[in-house]
Amino acid sequence: MDFELSDEQRAFVELADDFARNELEPYAADWDRDHYFPVEVLKKAGELGFCGLYTPESAGGLGLSRLDASLIFERLSMGCTSTTAFITIHNMVTWMVASFGTRDSWARWGEGLVGGRLLGSYCLTEANAGSDAAALKTSALRVGDHYELNGSKMFISGAGSTQVLVVMARTGGEGAGGISAFALDADSPGISYGRPEDKMGWNSQPTRTVTFEGVKVPAGQLLGREGEGFKIAMKGLDGGRINIASCSLGTAQQALNKARQYLQERSQFGRKLAEFQALQFTLADMATELVAARQLVRLAACRLDAGHPDATTYCAMAKRFATDVGFRVCDRALQLYGGYGYIREYPLERYLRDTRVHRILEGTNEIMKLLIARRVLAEGSGEL
Repeated sequence: MDFELSDEQRAFVELADDFARNELEPYAADWDRDHYFPVEVLKKAGELGFCGLYTPESAGGLGLSRLDASLIFERLSMGCTSTTAFITIHNMVTWMVASFGTRDSWARWGEGLVGGRLLGSYCLTEANAGSDAAALKTSALRVGDHYELNGSKMFISGAGSTQVLVVMARTGGEGAGGISAFALDADSPGISYGRPEDKMGWNSQPTRTVTFEGVKVPAGQLLGREGEGFKIAMKGLDGGRINIASCSLGTAQQALNKARQYLQERSQFGRKLAEFQALQFTLADMATELVAARQLVRLAACRLDAGHPDATTYCAMAKRFATDVGFRVCDRALQLYGGYGYIREYPLERYLRDTRVHRILEGTNEIMKLLIARRVLAEGSGEL
């Protein structure tokens, strides 16, 4: 096993680090306070290739591995967790349209999605179909050469401010086998958007309900074949779990960096805080857990890239562990700052708020445990 990054990976990391320091970090607090969606910065990200990281080169993307993408998302999230999280969602939409859409669909949206000039939202969750995504009710009825889409989605990142939607809808019977996937223009007649949700974090991206009332979707905008939507969604979520875990890693690393600097600068009782052994032990635990989480995320990414039979389990493990560790590291960093950590002049409270949702989305951490347990308990189960 080689834990060292290649020269190419180091170059990507450096590029992402520069973008995070110059285009994200200086403005992240303002975006959070003003609930501002930085579309112009997302376009800049697209110009650098960050909006089509693992979209195939044949479709105009960079064609990177999921490990490469993880390295980049980790660095970007050190600048702004919320904005980077949206970039990961956009990458999933771009990859789905490129991988499962028709040539006509890609010709319509592909160049814009890869370049960040068009932004995408992923529409899976419904009011009564969160963790149980296979129970979704949004329907797509075939009528001649088009489908008629009816239903609603909730908690949709970017909704109302994006141009392309990937929507999971029921074209057949109950259960996962009756679900299909579609790509469509976000301003199609019959689509309406709810008010922006007032959220705890992730404030640099809007989150809205999307309602579909008799929306006509040309049959050529089906992704894959009828009945393959749930399979496509789950493939997307394996990578999505790596992505959001990577965002937790980067934010936690930045929190650790800030805490280390603070302990070295602030004095109490005539000594630098960094000289107190109890606080040294806290830093040691934070660093150790963060390194362990990072290695698990990178292992899971490698398993996904290799098509390993247990890739889904590794992705679930990485998501569960890294998002829990990431939140815990941010919480400890805030504690080390004392009262200063609780005020918005410093970024610690924003790190805490932004990473909290990572334990919920892309499958709650309780669902991750269920996936892991099923693999462990499976008949004839061998060592992972």
